[in-house]
Amino acid sequence: MARKRKASPWKLRTAAALVLVAAATGGYLWWQVNHWSPPEERYPDQGVVAGARDGVINFRTVRALGGSFAYLDASDGESGQDARFSRNFAAAREANLQVGAVHAFDPCTMADGQSANFVTMVPRDSSLLPPAIELRKTADGCEQRVSDAAVESELMTLINQIENHSGKAVILKIDPNFEARYGLASQFERNLWLTSTWMEPDYAGRPWLLWTANEALRSEASDDPVRWVVVQS
Repeated sequence: MARKRKASPWKLRTAAALVLVAAATGGYLWWQVNHWSPPEERYPDQGVVAGARDGVINFRTVRALGGSFAYLDASDGESGQDARFSRNFAAAREANLQVGAVHAFDPCTMADGQSANFVTMVPRDSSLLPPAIELRKTADGCEQRVSDAAVESELMTLINQIENHSGKAVILKIDPNFEARYGLASQFERNLWLTSTWMEPDYAGRPWLLWTANEALRSEASDDPVRWVVVQS
């Protein structure tokens, strides 16, 4: 019976070295991505978007890290309300950050109920930043079919209602999957807020105002990752 040939010590050492190099490279890239934010020289206005899903954030530390504003998750559809909005609102203001509110659009429900929910959560205050409407959910998961035209129509109604409450033009926070599904970025003459960790986003086909540049930034501001945002100057 033929004996199995043993791997040479040289080959084993080479394979082990390659594994170590790959692990070190992967660890370095992971650290870089999770601790990266755009340079302040290029983007002097930076901040966070925060909600209950982000855990407890120390907004004074956000300020110390160079943040100047905080957008806060406020309402979702016609009944969803962020559990940490009031506390985050007070804490962000105490830290001398500019504050704005985010409403998550639900294409399965009518605009009237959604705007009423937003108004319940967000005070009419001229010192607030322009409100943002998050466009992430599509109508593909609705119990009853909702046409693309109906999605666009209800969104336009919601935009008008929230703008009437705030006195400021909304910012459309468009998720790449939503834009791929509906292509609405070019249909509304509103500033855009796009998301793409590390790489500048271009999926909207036109310039953006806000960019979530790191969706999971590790920092001293929280035990959990935070969503770090910059402003196009």
